[in-house]
Amino acid sequence: MVNVTQRRYPLQLRLVLVGLVLASVLWPVMGDTQNPAAPEQVVDKDAQRPLVHLLKLHTVNTEGGMIDPGLAAYVERVVQDAEAAGADAMIFDIDTFGGRVDAATIIRDAIVDADLLTIAFINKRAISAGALISLACDRIVMVKGGTIGASTPVTGGGDKASDKYVSVMRAEMRGTAERTGRDPEIAEAMVDESIVIPELSDAAGRPATLTSDQALQYGMADEMAQSLTELLAIYDLADAEIVEVEINWGERAVRLLTHPVVTSILLSVAIFGLIAEVRTPGWGLGGSLALMALALFFGSHLIVHLAEWQELLLFGIGVGLLFVEVAFIPGFGFAGIAGFACILTSLLLTRLPEFHFWSLDQLSAVIAQFALSMIIGIVASIILLRSLPKVAAFRNLVLSGTTSAAEGYVSASIDQDDTLVGQQGVAVTELRPVGVGLFAGKRIDVIAEGEFIDEQTALRIIAAHGSRVVVRAI
Repeated sequence: MVNVTQRRYPLQLRLVLVGLVLASVLWPVMGDTQNPAAPEQVVDKDAQRPLVHLLKLHTVNTEGGMIDPGLAAYVERVVQDAEAAGADAMIFDIDTFGGRVDAATIIRDAIVDADLLTIAFINKRAISAGALISLACDRIVMVKGGTIGASTPVTGGGDKASDKYVSVMRAEMRGTAERTGRDPEIAEAMVDESIVIPELSDAAGRPATLTSDQALQYGMADEMAQSLTELLAIYDLADAEIVEVEINWGERAVRLLTHPVVTSILLSVAIFGLIAEVRTPGWGLGGSLALMALALFFGSHLIVHLAEWQELLLFGIGVGLLFVEVAFIPGFGFAGIAGFACILTSLLLTRLPEFHFWSLDQLSAVIAQFALSMIIGIVASIILLRSLPKVAAFRNLVLSGTTSAAEGYVSASIDQDDTLVGQQGVAVTELRPVGVGLFAGKRIDVIAEGEFIDEQTALRIIAAHGSRVVVRAI
């Protein structure tokens, strides 16, 4: 007999370790978002210089890449910090080709709701979502040769988005322009090429993209400056104390965790971990990996507002239904299907923006991403679970030994099979078709031969093999 001993740590210790890892990654971001710690400033402003917070939104030829939900959470935190510090102004140094519209709307809301002077310094270009962010500021200052506009939403493949998407973006641009006192028709023309503005459309194109001179001429920009120093002088902030706010490591981690490629990896790890956990006894490495991957997935998406507690609750309901199906309901029926549907729906909703930003291309891309994650997870589990027993470090993780019947390993003794055949007794319980019979004063689990048998019916054993004893009514 092969005796395989598997070394495992207590479940409580594993959960504590998982919690510590997650807390170390997510706590700095949640702490900054919910309880912004402002830089220490003297309350008496008359005794000090003006305070200006500077935030650079440069996503051109830098590691920033694009405006995404992770960046939106960072901007929200920065605006809160500036307000808590009593800053006189907040300057957004912008050079971007844009990014996700849902992320830009979150940044736009944070700016328009700020209780301090906000200035957009378009340091070369504010294209697409960058134009929406710039229009949300109280003042717009552009460098010579800068551009703003071209805000037509596009799909992941670069094609123009659906009319529904364009309509939403038009409304966002118009509403923002109206709130900050700029021409709403020009703001709409930056989105929809069907809007024609005499003289401007021929020069700025359709959709409209304005140069610095055009933006000043048509009132979409307030001033022109070639440097931050010139900008500060325009608004009597030349002697201001400048606090340049940078993204912290926790926010960088969240931006990384919400990247589509990384989310696919997290889901693949979760699927692999769940399969590995099912294949191994007790709570082990597979379950811990799945728990960590799912916690990082939902935690990071909660922070950047891609997920809400409703999605997390829906996922929990799905897991609960699957547990009920496995533990209490035989087979795979309604509870299992409903549980799987709840889990899949929660993951889809977490990766999708708000409903009015949905599009067929976006749905297709998210579904394809999940399908790819599932395929990678399943293939990886098949390969790794077969190869791990060959690695010395993982031999205790996967049971590689076998106990075949040819070697004498059986679930029940077969020594008494011959003596049981032919014995007569009585049914102690109803046989439907499994029940209990009494033979020679001993209770034996039996199964009826093709029919239900009532209680107290006389029985005869017609076949026996280990724990399977077949009876027939006499």
